[in-house]
Amino acid sequence: MEGVRPGGGPPGGGPGSGSGSGSGSFPSLFPPGLHGIYGECRRLYPDQPNPLQVTAILKYWLGGPDPLDYVSMYRNLGNPALNVPEHWHYVSFGLSDLYGDNRVHEFTGTDGPSGFGFELTFRLKRETGESAPPTWPAELMQGLARYVFQSENTFCSGDHVSWHSPLDNSESRIQHMLLTEDPQMQPVQTPFGVVTFLQIVGVCTEELHAAQQWNGQGILELLRTVPVAGGPWLITDMRRGETIFEIDPHLQERVDKGIETDGSNLSGVSAKCAWDDLSRPPEDDEDSRSICIGTQPRRLSGKDTEQIRETLRRGLEINSKPVLPPINAQRQNGLNLDRAPSRKDSLESESSAAIIPHELIRTRQLESVHLKFNQESGALIPLCLRGRLLHGRHFTYKSITGDTAITFVSTGVEGAFATEEHPYAAHGPWLQILLTEEFVERMLEDLEDLNSPEEFKLPKEYSWPEKKLKVSILPDAVFDNPLH
Repeated sequence: MEGVRPGGGPPGGGPGSGSGSGSGSFPSLFPPGLHGIYGECRRLYPDQPNPLQVTAILKYWLGGPDPLDYVSMYRNLGNPALNVPEHWHYVSFGLSDLYGDNRVHEFTGTDGPSGFGFELTFRLKRETGESAPPTWPAELMQGLARYVFQSENTFCSGDHVSWHSPLDNSESRIQHMLLTEDPQMQPVQTPFGVVTFLQIVGVCTEELHAAQQWNGQGILELLRTVPVAGGPWLITDMRRGETIFEIDPHLQERVDKGIETDGSNLSGVSAKCAWDDLSRPPEDDEDSRSICIGTQPRRLSGKDTEQIRETLRRGLEINSKPVLPPINAQRQNGLNLDRAPSRKDSLESESSAAIIPHELIRTRQLESVHLKFNQESGALIPLCLRGRLLHGRHFTYKSITGDTAITFVSTGVEGAFATEEHPYAAHGPWLQILLTEEFVERMLEDLEDLNSPEEFKLPKEYSWPEKKLKVSILPDAVFDNPLH
């Protein structure tokens, strides 16, 4: 990507803005999906028709590596009355469907992909004496866009992104992100559908963990109450050296109360994980379900993959409700239309129900299992147990190094193939483990040291022989080279 200041007219000025010579010819050349986005930017920044932009040299739809067409950067003077400092406002273009399905067809003779219906924004505090915005946020947004395009997983308000590195590659404590609706940019209608704007909010590790243990929206609301940590417009200050809990210790009490009352709305994570069926000898290719069989990992069926994806996607929407309805084919806005609400969660989904499972894959009941996690994933097990299962919900680990998944379910989860009679069950490489409330409480006691992972050395093993369950916390290298 490179920084440019285009000539008069769009992209900065918007179609037909009249800025610069020849602007009247732009509307016919401009992709129709861009008009609404330009109009929303011009509404907020009428005095900046030609902002600095960072653009991809080779467009993604022509083979380039960067999905975003460009990122525009506006200077916002802030609002002293609201404790809103001056800041840079970054707006991405390219995640939504701006061109329609004929975008690539016009150039290469093939149909182009549809968009994802949202654009990313980011508000960065302007440093004293800074006359031009830094361009690293554009690279950050490109990284998120690449994830969306490659995984086809969309972002939702309240989502979190574990980045594990200062967002600007400095020594900052701001090393992770939360996502929320942009507080100023309103959804816009385009010929290809509605485009919403999701704002990236930089947070510290402690704030990320609080969002995981409770929920992203709750932490975002706390950030809004602390001017130096975001304020009403959730402005990221990369020089912030204190967490909101250090600035106001009472905020930790609000988080603890929220966790106890609401649990966590984090329904799953991508993780380094694996599992073994200890009921069968590991050399039994037909029934073994370790991370790899021979040299090739077993594949999740199409139905399983879609069901896991849909479950994770729907997790925030469904579990933000005080009373959790089951998901079924007759639903609207996350609400069950034909059943009385209950605290039962569900693994069923409308989209997965339409997919016929592979006829050769059958559900198997297992006698004994061995679960394997890296340290970061293992540290989330207490969250899974306390914040999810004790609230009648489920939690899924989806492997990023092999095509396998582990889902923990409580006795109230509908649609699970693990049952109280057969608590360990597998569908291909997807393992489900049903844990009773009594056993969850015991596991939380035994796994207490996972809350302080820096205090123990790897590998670490936990075992419950009478339950025929073993959990190992292993170094990352085990998952990076599973055949080692």
